[in-house]
Amino acid sequence: MKIQQTTQVTAEHYELLLEADPEKQLVDDYLQKGRLLEARQADDLLGVLVLLPTRPATIEIVNVAVSVQHRGKKIAQTLIHEALQEAKKLGYQTVEIGTGSTGVEQLYLYQKCGFRMTHIDRDFFVRHYSEPIIENGLLLRDMVRLSQDV
Repeated sequence: MKIQQTTQVTAEHYELLLEADPEKQLVDDYLQKGRLLEARQADDLLGVLVLLPTRPATIEIVNVAVSVQHRGKKIAQTLIHEALQEAKKLGYQTVEIGTGSTGVEQLYLYQKCGFRMTHIDRDFFVRHYSEPIIENGLLLRDMVRLSQDV
């Protein structure tokens, strides 16, 4: 598996990006300002991750997604590890990530990767998304914010 930055956003990238974040306008906005990393094996796109600078010493992982057929193979962990290394190399001190409060698997993954919870952004998904999001049978309202120093 090879992880690299790309500036060529294809329909295949969008398929994964929109699975993790269904609001296309938000995805387009952070793709313009962020760095898109992709995990590939030969011609297969396995996963994607977007890093977005938010403050002078802070960068945020705003999207991470792995194709359905490649989940459970530690690809997301590898992408996150690569993003942490990239952030450090670029001189950032803190990496943040946010996820839905109903995303149990995501919360587990991010904590396993060393992130710690910092706060909850109440009603984030109600304020920023045009359509309701149902995750694990629950209406998604709040974003859990996590961070780690690199």
